[in-house]
Amino acid sequence: MTMSAEKDEKAILIKLRQLTGAGMLACRDALAEAKGDLKEAQNIIRRKGLDIAKKKSSREAKEGQIISYIHSGGKLGVLLEINCESDFVGKNDQFQIFAKDVAMQIAASHPLYVSQDQIPEEDLEKEKANFRHEVQGKPEQVQEKILQGKLTKRFEEVCLLNQKFIKDDSKTVQDYLTETIAKIGENIVIRRFVRYELGGSE
Repeated sequence: MTMSAEKDEKAILIKLRQLTGAGMLACRDALAEAKGDLKEAQNIIRRKGLDIAKKKSSREAKEGQIISYIHSGGKLGVLLEINCESDFVGKNDQFQIFAKDVAMQIAASHPLYVSQDQIPEEDLEKEKANFRHEVQGKPEQVQEKILQGKLTKRFEEVCLLNQKFIKDDSKTVQDYLTETIAKIGENIVIRRFVRYELGGSE
């Protein structure tokens, strides 16, 4: 390998670490698996991070913090509860940055629920009925495909974890949560939030 190629490889490795927060060894392995493709290496680390998140998701998260975020001008605010496993992590800078980012996401993107599991069944059925009405007359197979597409788009609008992350729209808030769990090494749960807007209804 030439010095120039080594330099390029090192630059990609550093970039991957900055993007994902994963360790150097994990980044090197992911890049090797992805044959040097930075985007694919990110996906590999995210997938592995998701495995870590799944393993940790059964662990109890009772610590954490309630975060407040007031948008400039004082006309928009968010109260957010995020839980972790230990008081130490609750005070950790990385955890604080994550919590602040999520609060800003809520302020900017106005989700109604943390995840699609929180949507009341009655509301979900109403949405499906409306969408089915819209696709009447099309072949059944096409109807189902359109229906799933419309539901996915709706979840992206109203569910925090499904939304594109405002600071990096190449990933969702769920991806960001997964990455943070992998970096910190503890289960993290976005428990609940309230968004207040001056003059808005309850």
